This record gives sequence, C-alpha cells and structure tokens, in this order.
Amino acid sequence: MTKSGVHQLSSIIPFSFISQFDKKIRTFPLIFLLLSPVSVWIITETIFPQIVQAYTARVDLTIDRLPDEGYEAILRRAEMTARAAAQRSFDQDILVTDVSVIISVQSYGAIAPILTLGVSRQQWRTRPDPRRWATYYKYARSLLRFEQPSTPNPAAAVTIPTTSPEAGSQKPEVGGNTPVVPPAAGGQKPETGGI
Repeated sequence: MTKSGVHQLSSIIPFSFISQFDKKIRTFPLIFLLLSPVSVWIITETIFPQIVQAYTARVDLTIDRLPDEGYEAILRRAEMTARAAAQRSFDQDILVTDVSVIISVQSYGAIAPILTLGVSRQQWRTRPDPRRWATYYKYARSLLRFEQPSTPNPAAAVTIPTTSPEAGSQKPEVGGNTPVVPPAAGGQKPETGGI
C-alpha cells in the first residue's frame, strides 16, 4: 500500500506587506553576521588592550671627509653625528626602544664604516655619551687611506739645482714632476721611494 499524495500549497495567503517583512527578516541575519565580529573586536580591545610593540630604529649615515682633515677629527665628527642621530630617533618616536646608528665616511672615493652606535633608550637616558656605546672599526683608518698622503702636492717637490765636478758643463733639469737628486757619495745609487 502506497499512498500517493499531492503536495499542496500552504494555506497562508501571501500578502504584499508580509512579503516585505520576509525580505527584512532574511537580511537581518546577514547584517548581524557581518557586524558581530566588529562588536566583539571592540569589546575585546577595550577590556584587553594589545601590548605596545616596541622596535629598533636603524639609521645609516655617510659623512664626507673634508680636505686636510685627520682621522681623529673625522672620528670626533662621526661621534657627534651619531649622537645627534640617536637623540633624534628617540625624540621622534616613543615606541623606539633601541637605536642602531652606522656612520660611514667617504674619503677620496673610498667609503667605509667608521663606527656603530647601538644603545637602548634606558642606557641613553642614563648616559648619552656616544663614546660609551659606540663600536669603532679598527681597519677604517687604512681602508679610508689615512696612512697614505692624501694628494701629492707639486709645490712640495723642491728642485735643488746642484752641479757636480764631473758634470760641470751639464745644467740640471728644472721643473717637471721629477726632483733632481744630487749624486751620492761613494758611487752608490741613491734610493728613491715610489708609489
């Protein structure tokens, strides 16, 4: 025995104002689902605020070597620059807890780091001295060619005109880049230094 039944339509009569409520009832869960995470987030942030995230500020600066400036003078200038950069980094952003400043020097085409200043805000507050917190690079002096003469000065090469008894009739050359060297005693050749 099987029953065969015909599906009958609902006995509810559709009214136009009822269909409007039906659409509104369907959109309410959608709006509720979209807005509920926002309200939960706001409540969570007011009850349990996030921990402040601090970070390290990194500053890379390059300074140029001035003419006739020695290594000690440029080292002091690099320390002053690092001090100013660290103080500026701490002053600009409250969330910065550490500062790392790298000072490089450019000298006649060569460039090399001369010092690194790494300091925390607390350390800087107690003692704002860059010499205390700086790390100096010992090979910077040679990399920046401070041991070598900076530029050859043609006025520094003095030509001394002398005549030897054997070369009385010859005149020494004057001018040019090669200085005239008097003959050495004992028939030995004089030692000349070259680059």
